[in-house]
Amino acid sequence: MAVCEICSKKRLIGNNVSHSNNRRKRIFGANIRHIKIKKAGRSKKAYICTSCLKAGKVEKI
Repeated sequence: MAVCEICSKKRLIGNNVSHSNNRRKRIFGANIRHIKIKKAGRSKKAYICTSCLKAGKVEKI
C-alpha cells in the first residue's frame, strides 16, 4: 500500500450501498504516483499524491 510521503494520504475503507440498502466493503484509493522528486538537492523516487504535486509542495525532476 502506497502512502504519500508529504501528507500521509492513503487508502480509505468504506461501503458500497445499493438501492436496497445492502452494504458491501470497498476501498477508496488515493491518487498516488511513484515519481522522481528533488529533495535536499538530490533526486530520489517517492510516492506522492497528485494533490501535493498540483499544490507545488514538491519539485518534480
